[in-house]
Amino acid sequence: QVQLVESGGGLVQAGGSLRLSCVASGTIFGINDVYWYRQAPGKQRDMVAVVHSDSSTDYVDSVKGRFTISRDNAKNTMYLQMNSLKPEDTAVYYCYAEIIDHTRRAHYYWGQGTQVTVSS
Repeated sequence: QVQLVESGGGLVQAGGSLRLSCVASGTIFGINDVYWYRQAPGKQRDMVAVVHSDSSTDYVDSVKGRFTISRDNAKNTMYLQMNSLKPEDTAVYYCYAEIIDHTRRAHYYWGQGTQVTVSS
């Protein structure tokens, strides 16, 4: 069974930085696309960034130039570096990844989420 565990969230002042990590564990034969999503209270869960298996990236416009998504394939770990944080970035952040698991087929997995709170 595969698990994704996020960490690195917390409370930060506007303009500050946080680095989120997502570690994948279990029987893993490969990790394809990895996404970071976020969900603010009362709102839907939205994609923030994606890093593909070739390490190409894409971001939602609201975080371009401030957030950087990356991956360390050797450690099965994915990151989201968040700089110049704004109060509107406050949300629960989730890791979401397409993983080739013990079935030798790709399935999508969610992490449990980590809270990011940005104070003004």
